[in-house]
Amino acid sequence: MQETSFSLPETDDGVVVQGYRWLPEPEVAAPVRATVQVAHGLAEHCARYRRMAEGLTARGFAVYASDHRGHGRTGAEGAARGFFAERDGWGRVLEDLARVGDLVAREQPGVPRVLFGHSMGSYLAQQVLFERGEEFAGAVLSGSSSGVSNPLAPIGRVVARAERWRVGPKKPSALLTKLSFGEFNKAFEPARTAYDWLSRDPAEVDRYIADPWCGFEASTQLWVDLLNALPGLALPENLARVPRAMPLYVVSGERDPIHSKLKGFRMLVDAYRDHGMLRVYDKLYQGARHELLNETHRDEVTRDLAAWIEEAVLGAR
Repeated sequence: MQETSFSLPETDDGVVVQGYRWLPEPEVAAPVRATVQVAHGLAEHCARYRRMAEGLTARGFAVYASDHRGHGRTGAEGAARGFFAERDGWGRVLEDLARVGDLVAREQPGVPRVLFGHSMGSYLAQQVLFERGEEFAGAVLSGSSSGVSNPLAPIGRVVARAERWRVGPKKPSALLTKLSFGEFNKAFEPARTAYDWLSRDPAEVDRYIADPWCGFEASTQLWVDLLNALPGLALPENLARVPRAMPLYVVSGERDPIHSKLKGFRMLVDAYRDHGMLRVYDKLYQGARHELLNETHRDEVTRDLAAWIEEAVLGAR
């Protein structure tokens, strides 16, 4: 696998988006068979997808992954950790992803493009699908859920706005962290760490905890941005805009707490099917938790992903 980094030109609000490209060795695939663009989750960074990229590049796919604002290398140079922007942070992250997509299209012209979103990145991907879905030959939602599956979300939006007023937009809120990540871990009590909900593999959990770019508390403004975006993802008029023939792969751990005992997972899959998508594939991994790519069966997950791209995306073409 060939690894290089990239930086996008500075935005009008002074952000330089950083990322990695992982390309197959020429003897594996020349030209590249397909590209996979990664949108990572909250409180992590794109370099964590290097292992997945190793598996995909071995099958002839190129992988591009960028750090969101306030995350990883994009958030390393003086930016507030876990903070998107003063205004329209969600929209600005979507614009950043579009610019990365433009880079992929320039560097790999004519090659089928797949969008891969995990956790918070899967919610960004859900919006990309109805705003720019025609650019992609397929999409993957990992560790995802319906934007309206949690009945407490409206209360969360009120609390997030109150906490933003109390502590300021760029600062974290211990209350918001407890109501989100703290609640996720309850299903695994007595827990060894505060992040047992991520994976059954203790070594992977420890690696996450030791990573200085993981596990930080998000700003109150980021929570406002995220919670405000969720209802729009499930609007019928938006779901109807997603290309009907696009292959969509919705994959999750059976014990992932983000989807409330599979309720949110089923609502998400059913919503796409009910609104006319013809090729929605779903897969659950028994006993697995939130981060499938860092679970005990991670190699199987990557092999299944590569096989799905070959069959559902490239096979259809």
